[in-house]
Amino acid sequence: MALSGAASIDCRALLVLGGARSGKSRYAQALAEASRPQRLFLATAEAGDGDMADRIARHRAERGEGWATREEPLELAAALRAEARPDRIVLVDCLTLWLSNLMVSGRAPAPEIADLSREIGRLEGPVVFVSNEVGTGVVPPTPIGREFRDWQGRANQEVAAACGAVVLVTAGLPMLLKPAPRPNVRLP
Repeated sequence: MALSGAASIDCRALLVLGGARSGKSRYAQALAEASRPQRLFLATAEAGDGDMADRIARHRAERGEGWATREEPLELAAALRAEARPDRIVLVDCLTLWLSNLMVSGRAPAPEIADLSREIGRLEGPVVFVSNEVGTGVVPPTPIGREFRDWQGRANQEVAAACGAVVLVTAGLPMLLKPAPRPNVRLP
């Protein structure tokens, strides 16, 4: 998978970060569509209510033809082991809902995040991960909200370290975070 821009960057795994409604999913989908004719959307969302069911249906319709879909709210590393292959790109949308699903189901996030991060380097095909950047907003007022924010930050850091490239999307505009140039800092 190649990222386009001033320089082309080839990578097997990409993390696309952004806030809510930032355009991160649209950006990730466009990259995936430009990368391979065979595409799998690995959905972590569950239709727990009518609003979420409507959102899922709308997103499926927006993807259009050319996408297979697999829903996997919890066993993400296992699903990637089964689904990633050289001739098809997998788009995981999103790590934020996956983490939420883990926490709601009472599963410990640390081993799940570590398993996913280890698996990224072993995957047989390209994968794009989408995740919310939750650390730049208001501190959640509840303990569970703060715990979720902290785990999301840890998950994003571990997945970013395992991926060959990381892009931050704000207002629909992508900014390459990794690989990043190293500044030559000279102290007086």
